[in-house]
Amino acid sequence: MILICVKWKIKPEYADRWPGLAREFTEATRAEPGNRFFEWSRSLEDPNEYVLLEAFDDDAAEAHVNSEHFKKAQAELPQYVAETPLIRNWQNQQDDWDRLGEFEVG
Repeated sequence: MILICVKWKIKPEYADRWPGLAREFTEATRAEPGNRFFEWSRSLEDPNEYVLLEAFDDDAAEAHVNSEHFKKAQAELPQYVAETPLIRNWQNQQDDWDRLGEFEVG
């Protein structure tokens, strides 16, 4: 599994509207074969920053970046972005979630 984290700095005038602006891209990506999750969160420190956490089966990430909806997002979304997004990715991640023992409940 490939795990990807991307930080998106959105222009302030579009920050509140970002989830709607990225909705078509988000929904199309979530529907892709091999997509495990594609989740947006808004930064608590910077209201103009969104963090995207996404995961794909090892062989599905290439199809994602070559998809029509990815190309459409590349053409449309940069007008709302203040700077080039920052990315990190990790390959060969395990397939399941671990429990955070330091915050065990019950």
